[in-house]
Amino acid sequence: MVKRNCITRFSYKIVNVILTQTDTTVGFLSQNKERLLEIKSRDTSKAFIKVYSNFLSFKKNKNRVPNSQKSKVRRSNKTTFIVKNMAFRVVNYQLNSSLLNKKWYYSTSANETSKSFKRGFCEEKADIIIEDKKLLHEGKSSILLKINSKKIRRLR
Repeated sequence: MVKRNCITRFSYKIVNVILTQTDTTVGFLSQNKERLLEIKSRDTSKAFIKVYSNFLSFKKNKNRVPNSQKSKVRRSNKTTFIVKNMAFRVVNYQLNSSLLNKKWYYSTSANETSKSFKRGFCEEKADIIIEDKKLLHEGKSSILLKINSKKIRRLR
């Protein structure tokens, strides 16, 4: 287990799935989409949310937001956006860990599909667990908005 305020020394190549508290709920983070699909027993047609550590990394990946919606996206908090069938979030919640310094991760809630959080299941499936003094707790999921240049539709 890697705890807050400690220096982590893991190679990114061996790290497949990280279990951590996100700004909303407990989540699995990984750049390996196939591994997350396997853990969650998820339908391959269902897309993952891509979580970015900041807006600069979001823009560097050649992602675009309609001009009329840029202000809303920049000022959003605990909100996931869907633009042209790509779901993304920019998270301000930072854990003090060198493992989370990558530019982006695929993200999903840390539970079995359509079930609530169970610590045993999550610990069994994760390669690394990052936990601070508040421990892992299930919270309310993020707001989900589908946006285009003319309108915003709330999905969750």
